[in-house]
Amino acid sequence: MKDQYVIGIDYGTDSVRAVLINAHDGSFAAESVFYYPRWKEGLYCDAVNNRFRQHPLDYQEGLVSVVRGVLSEAGSAIAGSVKAIAVDTTGSTPCAVNRDGLPLALMPEFVEDPDAMFILWKDHTAIEEANLITKTARNSKERDYTAFVGGIYSSEWFWAKMLHVLRNNSKVRDAAFSWVEHCDWIPALLTGKSDPQNMYRSRCAAGHKAMWHEEFDGLPSDEFLKEIDPLLAGVRDRLFKKTETAEKAVGTLCPEWAEKLGLPDDVIVAGSAFDAHMGAAGGEIAPFDMVKVIGTSTCDIIVAPRESVGLKPVKGICGQVDGSVLPGMVGLEAGQSAFGDVYAWFRDILMWPVQKYVIDAELVHSIENKMLYDLEEEAAKLEIDPSVVSVDWFNGRRTPDANQKLKGILSGLNLGTTAPRIYRSLIESTAFGARAILDRFLSEGIDVRRVIAIGGVARKSKLGMQILADIMNREIFVSASDQAVALGTAMFAAVAAGIYPDLEKAQNAIGAGFSMTFSPRAQTRDTYEQMYQKYKELGDFAEKNLYGE
Repeated sequence: MKDQYVIGIDYGTDSVRAVLINAHDGSFAAESVFYYPRWKEGLYCDAVNNRFRQHPLDYQEGLVSVVRGVLSEAGSAIAGSVKAIAVDTTGSTPCAVNRDGLPLALMPEFVEDPDAMFILWKDHTAIEEANLITKTARNSKERDYTAFVGGIYSSEWFWAKMLHVLRNNSKVRDAAFSWVEHCDWIPALLTGKSDPQNMYRSRCAAGHKAMWHEEFDGLPSDEFLKEIDPLLAGVRDRLFKKTETAEKAVGTLCPEWAEKLGLPDDVIVAGSAFDAHMGAAGGEIAPFDMVKVIGTSTCDIIVAPRESVGLKPVKGICGQVDGSVLPGMVGLEAGQSAFGDVYAWFRDILMWPVQKYVIDAELVHSIENKMLYDLEEEAAKLEIDPSVVSVDWFNGRRTPDANQKLKGILSGLNLGTTAPRIYRSLIESTAFGARAILDRFLSEGIDVRRVIAIGGVARKSKLGMQILADIMNREIFVSASDQAVALGTAMFAAVAAGIYPDLEKAQNAIGAGFSMTFSPRAQTRDTYEQMYQKYKELGDFAEKNLYGE
């Protein structure tokens, strides 16, 4: 059989990566990474005020760079054997567009306006708007439109971000015809099908972040949206009603982008979804598995047959959407707003005097690169200390029960507390947050049979995975692929191209399997159970007395 190749494109927080994969055996022919230059410089962001925006030029330039990069590495002759491309992105990452579907930041008058750019998933400028949406939904005479997104709307999601911009930037408000998710815009760009009212719209993005549901006949009603804020009147009609699952073909490369990428114009462009959802497929998710995508934050994905979930809302999660992960299955999403970012924050605290007083830039860079590895090595030598308990809400709480106003907590410190001890406590805190998510699913009647971990932290931090297994009291299976998200994206491309009839066949053929398994240690169970109860008590106290209920 002649080799056939697919390209998976994974848009992450800091970079975009492409992998060129042999669709018959899953072998990686090439991969390429592009770091967003404007994002790297910190442009258009204001971390103190939780504003994180990305310029569409970073996405376009990265797309060309990584696709041409994999073709160059594998040999340009391979281009003729590429059958399909699929894309995943972070989310919710929406952007205002004009009538032609062009992001406003690509227009001269908006090129430096952060509100005209893509609003990154971790942007929390819209807390007020998210709370208003939740309050309106709970008091609505129609129905609770947040029922299938956990009952609480998040500032990380589509409508809150849109409304925040509409309220605060009249220039963007007047120019915006519609809004698109990053994961919808890239297939539209590649195929030339950019009309906002007719472009491909991801079932994953729409269901988990925009309150789209079959029960609602699509998006929330115009009457409900006007009740939230009159600025939302008429927006529904300029968005979408129909959504599609990601294994379906959107079209083929338009001539302009075929030329830019160095590919034939008959290459199929598959649908798209968020990184965690496609990563769950790459991690070989099966019914009632929980795939934890562990990086700067986490997304926890479970799939379950429709008949086992039905239309019963699961409280406090990030949505339950038919077909958002695997077609024919309900995808359930939860996650933590910070995981690896918590460890990076502590590293940056420790690096402050180094950056201030050490002149040798190469030495500073070397210390920064080694810091987390050395902290983990020392933390692994420590016994569990039940008096030191931390809470992982350094970027708010995503689930269970979204509340982005919450802050992190360190407790039980004294003058003898060392940096490795604090670091170990931070690792434990993120594992406690993961345990809280597991407990919520179980209490809501969702079975979890197997826990799978993918992502950078899962593969790099053995101590972190062992503590996670101990605190969750579950075996943790770590994917053998260091690019499980991109691999999952490539699986969708292979199905869209007709190389495999469905995702299960693609998973079986090109899945990477598991390289490590971490089993819970019986000797830690009682101590960690006590610490978990203290974690919950600390969190409850902070939420009720420090940050409001």
